[in-house]
Amino acid sequence: MKNLHEKTLIILKPDAIQRNLVGEIISRFEKKGLKIIGIKMMSLHDTLLEEHYAHIKDKPFFPGVRDFMKSCPSVVMAFEGINAVSAVRLIVGPTKAWEANAGTIRGDFSLSTQSNIVHASESVEAGIIEVQRFFNKDEIFEYNKIDADFVYAEHKE
Repeated sequence: MKNLHEKTLIILKPDAIQRNLVGEIISRFEKKGLKIIGIKMMSLHDTLLEEHYAHIKDKPFFPGVRDFMKSCPSVVMAFEGINAVSAVRLIVGPTKAWEANAGTIRGDFSLSTQSNIVHASESVEAGIIEVQRFFNKDEIFEYNKIDADFVYAEHKE
């Protein structure tokens, strides 16, 4: 199969860790057919958070976001799949969790904007940059999944 897959970053935030939701969340991505290509638990530091949240680091609420993200380790994952970014965005739901539909991660587990369980790359370009920001090359794995022919089967009429 030709590699047309997108890469996307997922961060399971401190509230996901504290609420014992890690397995449930990973399971949702796996059941969709996305391939985990990198996964680790890490404590996020100021420099990394300021780079990752550069678009809000000058906002008055950023210190609260930074402190929340440093309150305990996070699980950081890279996923790959055809249309992975948009598929993941559907699975997680909108950033304002109170607007998220039931069945999405945020719709099922959050009512917050800050404590909204998970970060997901917003675009294909962001996915590339974010995966490189959080993972070294030797932490990203290339392998074939035996279910790929079923997950990505072309529709036949």
